[in-house]
Amino acid sequence: MPRLSILRIRNLIRSLNYVVSLHAAEELEDETLTILDLENILLTGRIVERQRDRKTREVKVVVRGDTLDGREAEAVVKIGAGGTLYVITVYCI
Repeated sequence: MPRLSILRIRNLIRSLNYVVSLHAAEELEDETLTILDLENILLTGRIVERQRDRKTREVKVVVRGDTLDGREAEAVVKIGAGGTLYVITVYCI
């Protein structure tokens, strides 16, 4: 599978080829963020960390960007087997 890059993430967001986990949806609500904030975080952000799950060996990345009202936030995402972007969590920092 190709390396997960910010350009690939942005293309998947722009094409609406992403899924938000239940946990991420709850975090959006807790942080008073909208789906548009999440999209903006991923479209304006940069990858700040790469992580590999010890058990599954899946690669996920932490993207730091801005919400629509200018708050700094991070989203943790990965690419699924079908090429869909999965948003694992999101939070303001």
